[in-house]
Amino acid sequence: MGFIKEFKEFAVKGNVMDMAVGVIIGGAFGKIVSSLVDDVLMPVVGMVTGNVDFTSLAFQIGEGEGAAVLKYGTFIQNVVDFVIVAFCIFLMLKGINKLNRKKEEPAPEPEAPKGPTQEELLAEIRDLLKNK
Repeated sequence: MGFIKEFKEFAVKGNVMDMAVGVIIGGAFGKIVSSLVDDVLMPVVGMVTGNVDFTSLAFQIGEGEGAAVLKYGTFIQNVVDFVIVAFCIFLMLKGINKLNRKKEEPAPEPEAPKGPTQEELLAEIRDLLKNK
């Protein structure tokens, strides 16, 4: 029974739940970035390169049934996907870190009004004693 209890405590900890939410949001974010690359960026890159469809770029080694096809265009597409995802995550983390730094900076405390110096206090005491 101890194993099940341990697993239950592990599964409902905040870190595990945060990680699950991150994985789900990351999957959705990946779809958005893939659409950005496939539907927005790669057509522009293809237009600049003479309407080349990168995913169809391939190189065949050998002939007949034993021929191997190297789909380097798909590799290029995946590299572009990765670079864009990495850049987006970099920007997101940079923004989050900037917000965290602002939260951690303590607000400047108002300065207490400066009182008289020790010499001024002693002079005041001296004057009060003289007047008595």
